[in-house]
Amino acid sequence: MSEITIKDIAKICGVGVSTVSRAINNHPDINPETRKQIQDVIEQYGYIPNNSARNLKRTESNTVAVLTKGVTNPLFSTMIRVFDEKLKRSHLDMMLRHVDYEEDEVAVALELIKEKRLKGIIFLGFNYYHPEGEIEKITVPFVLSTVGAILGDEDSSRYSHVTVDDMRESYKATQYLIDMGHRNIAIISAEARDSSVGRLRMEGYLKALSDNGIDVNQNLICQVSDEMEHYSMENGYITTKKLLDSKEPFTAVFTMSDIMAAGVYRALMEAGLRIPEDVSVLGFDGIELGDYMHPKLSTLAQPVVQLAVATFEQLKDLMDEECGNMNLIFEGTLVEKESVRRIG
Repeated sequence: MSEITIKDIAKICGVGVSTVSRAINNHPDINPETRKQIQDVIEQYGYIPNNSARNLKRTESNTVAVLTKGVTNPLFSTMIRVFDEKLKRSHLDMMLRHVDYEEDEVAVALELIKEKRLKGIIFLGFNYYHPEGEIEKITVPFVLSTVGAILGDEDSSRYSHVTVDDMRESYKATQYLIDMGHRNIAIISAEARDSSVGRLRMEGYLKALSDNGIDVNQNLICQVSDEMEHYSMENGYITTKKLLDSKEPFTAVFTMSDIMAAGVYRALMEAGLRIPEDVSVLGFDGIELGDYMHPKLSTLAQPVVQLAVATFEQLKDLMDEECGNMNLIFEGTLVEKESVRRIG
C-alpha cells in the first residue's frame, strides 16, 4: 500500500479529502479524534505527506482511463468520441485501454491506478459479476457504462451505472417481431458464458416468447463462437451459416448487435434469401452502419450520446465530490426501417 493517496486515506477514514488535508497541515479546526484516526491510517500504510495540500494535489494525475471490452464496437466508438470531447473541455486527459474478453477489467484497473495515479475510470462493457470484494479495491471514482447488471440487484446501488435495461429492451425487440406475425424467431446470441449484457438480452427474448405462449426452440438459439470477437460481423456471419446448415425453419432473426447483423445479411444473401421477403432481420444498438445496409436495418436503438454524456457527467461529479453513486437507466427506441416485414 505504498502508493496510497490522500483520497484513499479519506475513504478509509470516512471523511472528505479536505479534512485529511487540514489534518496533515495541522489546522486547529479538526476534531482530535478525527485527527488521530487520520494519523493512525497514515502511519499504518506508510503514507508520506507533502508539505501542503496543494502539493498533495499535484501528485495526482489528471488522467481518466476508459476501459472498454469491445473496442471495435461502433457504439463504443461514438461514446469514446463524446468522452474525449468532454474531458478536453474539462482539462482532463483520456487514456483508452482495450480489455480482452478473457481479461479481468478490475485487475487491469487496479494496475493502471498504481502505475498512472488515475483521477477516474469509465468502464464500457463491464462484466458486473466479480468475486466478493474485488470491485471495492478500486480507489478512484468510477462509472460503469453500458453495464450488464440486473436492475434491482442487491448490489446494483453500490456503484454508479449508466445503461439501458438490456432485458427490457430485448423483450421489446422480440415482442415487436411477434407482433409482426413471427413465431419462429432465431436469435444470434452471445456465447453461453456471457454473464452480462448477453445473458440479459437472452432473458428478454425468452420471456417475450413465454409471455406469448411460444415454445422455445433450442435450435433457434444460436450462440456465437468464443474464438473471436463476440459482437462482430464475422461472428454474425459464421453463426448464421451454421443456422442455415441446420435446415431449421425460421422467419426472423434477432441479433444482439447491429454489427453482427451485417454478417447475418451476408450469410442470408449468399444462401439466396431476400431480406425481408424471405427472412426478417432485427438488430440491437442503432449504430450508423444500419442506414448503409441494404435494406436499411430495423433495430432497437440505444441513446448512445445521452449515455455517454450522462456517464461523463456522473464521473465528473464523483471526482468533484458533488454527489454519491447513482443508477441512471435510459430507454431504447424501436426504429422501424426496411428489414422486417409483417407475415400471416
